[in-house]
Amino acid sequence: MMKIMMMTTTVTSISMILMMTCSIIFKKSTLDREKMSPFECGFDPKSSSRLPFSIQFFLIAVLFLVFDIEIVIILPMIITLKMTNMMYWIATSMGFMLILMAGLYHEWNNGVLEWAK
Repeated sequence: MMKIMMMTTTVTSISMILMMTCSIIFKKSTLDREKMSPFECGFDPKSSSRLPFSIQFFLIAVLFLVFDIEIVIILPMIITLKMTNMMYWIATSMGFMLILMAGLYHEWNNGVLEWAK
């Protein structure tokens, strides 16, 4: 317990020292006319820097994440194959695959997978 308290105290003190050092060294710049004027390229720095993105790309990325996490769930199922009852294992894996296929069919039916319209 003493080691944990010493480590916590050490980490907290080092981080506080670094934050104080950075705040002392860092010069706060005031907003002046030069910095607030448009750059050479003509872009106004006061406008939003965010650009709109394609919702199709977002949906494909979410679909990729779902199937990426599916791999993480399936790999331990292979290890537990030897230790469990075969009927329970088959029912669990088939139920899992059925849910994934139903989700894929739903996205396909809604046109999410069609990149160009």
